[in-house]
Amino acid sequence: MDTGFPRMVKIRQRFSGPKVDDLEGAMAEQLSRVGLARLVKPGMRVAITAGSRGVANIPVLIRSVVRELKKLGAEPFIVPTMGSHGGATAEGQVEVLHGLGVTERACEAPIVSSMEVVQIGETPDGMPVYMDKHAHEADGVVLMGRVKVHTDFKSPIGIESGLMKMAAIGMGKHKQALLVHSYGVQGIRDKMPEVAKVVLDRANIFCGVAIIENAFEQTALLEAIAKEDIMRREAELLDFSASLMPKLPVDEIDVLVVDEIGKNYSGTGMDTNIIGRMRILGVEEPASPRIKYVIASDLSEASHGNGLGIGLADLTTRRLFDKLDLPVMNENVITSSFLHRAMIPLIAGSDREALSASLRCNWGVRPEAARIVRIPNTLHLEHLYVSETLLPEIGSLPHIEVIGEAAEFEFDADGYLHKSDFSHA
Repeated sequence: MDTGFPRMVKIRQRFSGPKVDDLEGAMAEQLSRVGLARLVKPGMRVAITAGSRGVANIPVLIRSVVRELKKLGAEPFIVPTMGSHGGATAEGQVEVLHGLGVTERACEAPIVSSMEVVQIGETPDGMPVYMDKHAHEADGVVLMGRVKVHTDFKSPIGIESGLMKMAAIGMGKHKQALLVHSYGVQGIRDKMPEVAKVVLDRANIFCGVAIIENAFEQTALLEAIAKEDIMRREAELLDFSASLMPKLPVDEIDVLVVDEIGKNYSGTGMDTNIIGRMRILGVEEPASPRIKYVIASDLSEASHGNGLGIGLADLTTRRLFDKLDLPVMNENVITSSFLHRAMIPLIAGSDREALSASLRCNWGVRPEAARIVRIPNTLHLEHLYVSETLLPEIGSLPHIEVIGEAAEFEFDADGYLHKSDFSHA
């Protein structure tokens, strides 16, 4: 079945936002400003948190903290803080960090990975609060995390994805993740901040380092925050982070082709805020964008077989399906309790077949008139492709630059699109 395809045009979206050029210098300045030198004494063992998200420049940022701690005579080490990711095993979580470039050599500090936790208290409603054993036994902890809007909920208090979540679910490992997620959206939205409050009150947290990125996946802001100010300041930074988020060039789309999904692009494989899909029981879907069909073409190597988010798509490919590590993916989605996000959509033999099927089911729209957008992933939206029919609508927008001529889709011998189409754009 081949219905024919519209011609596609490469465009560039120009987003605005600051960028930190001297990462090491900025980190040193921030840690000095927050008074880290008053807290750290020579010989102290200090844990640094490292999550599973694809945070820009994360090896450099962690190394910068390591170097500042060593200047103060401390012995820093890195603790994987990612809930159930990596198959909920100590080895799997180290593998995830290595996939992000966080290695002992790159960061100049050892990685100490364990799923063992200790209980340090409980929330007002009686939920036990757990903390990574090695971080708990350290003399202090530097919390590091990217502050951004969450892919599962909108918080009335401004605590979504960031340092509070890192303190609660990251350091609480699989055991805390299971407890919090057992309440569904209520758990992550309402109970997670309460868990984090206990951690900040009971644990030996020195400070937090909030990371904010711009729409180009560049570090836009680094801010060290005193422990007692983390909750208040994170809520303020969330608004700033949201203002820098990228978006698709149009709200009405017939077919969205996502070249790669993966945990390094979003905790949900595809950012729900970008594609306008939640797929959580009882949670209202976003009003926009409105996409008829999403095609998930491939899975990133950094995901190590965890295809969580495939359930946000309507069609996928045999290539992606064959890369799934079902035990790893299932552990993650069952922990989250949002099962729809791992449901397997229609499996096409290739990109060509997936496109043909979606256009065949695009009722009443001629293939050449279909509104198609193709992106490399939901994190990088500067360069993308749109079908020719969208040009009159977006071509005159001030932040859109057309940088290529209209051309037919090009497939390899197996029917897959060339990922190199996004290179050197």
